[in-house]
Amino acid sequence: MNLHAVRAIYAFEMARTRRTLMQSVVSPVVSTSLYFVVFGAAIGSRIQSVGGVSYGAFIVPGLIMLSLLTQSVSNASFGIYFPRFSGTIYELLSAPVSPLETVLGYVGAAATKSIVLGLIILATATLFVPLQILHPVWMVLFLLLTATTFSLFGFILGLWANGFEQLQVVPLLVITPLTFLGGSFYSIDMLPAGWQQLALFNPVVYLVSGFRWSFYGHADVAVGVSLGVTVLFLALSLVIVVWIFRTGWRLKA
Repeated sequence: MNLHAVRAIYAFEMARTRRTLMQSVVSPVVSTSLYFVVFGAAIGSRIQSVGGVSYGAFIVPGLIMLSLLTQSVSNASFGIYFPRFSGTIYELLSAPVSPLETVLGYVGAAATKSIVLGLIILATATLFVPLQILHPVWMVLFLLLTATTFSLFGFILGLWANGFEQLQVVPLLVITPLTFLGGSFYSIDMLPAGWQQLALFNPVVYLVSGFRWSFYGHADVAVGVSLGVTVLFLALSLVIVVWIFRTGWRLKA
């Protein structure tokens, strides 16, 4: 494996984050803090607890997952789209760099940025509400799996998009709504029976549920099912990426 190439791509993408620190880190943290103020204070004062957990603490895993999903997709999609837009993708394709090394560099950087942001938001949350993490190993596992999976998805999105408008449409019109409807701010047990069944078709429900279980031992669906759905989505994304590099779709056109 050409580790030098992986490090070069990874370092370049991480350097881009340092150049856009306000947009990459500060803005998501400030936005999440506002969620704590609005939902945690205003609404939380009217809701005593959910599943034996104070509402302010209950929404923390959902807020972290919201930022993790959107930032993973955004970072990875822009990272691979910009070389296509500028034409430098052909230099990468002609270099002695394998598809695996390319994906490791771009997806690894996007996942790293998202995980760091998630940990910063977790630290910020402790300033607003008392937190406990019952299963820290599972929390880290879900954090890694989710960041990697949606970074792969963002990589695919960056190859699919033909313009900056298409690059933004999926995060804004698909990822964010699914996250809001995926139990980030409530338990699906609070929904009517019919809506509970409908919510189970939302894949984000399983991600948020498993991640919240690692904090409080409270889950809307079994943790094994949540883990299985996450791994399945990861495998599907890997299959699509392999197909893209084998066929050259959107890479050589």
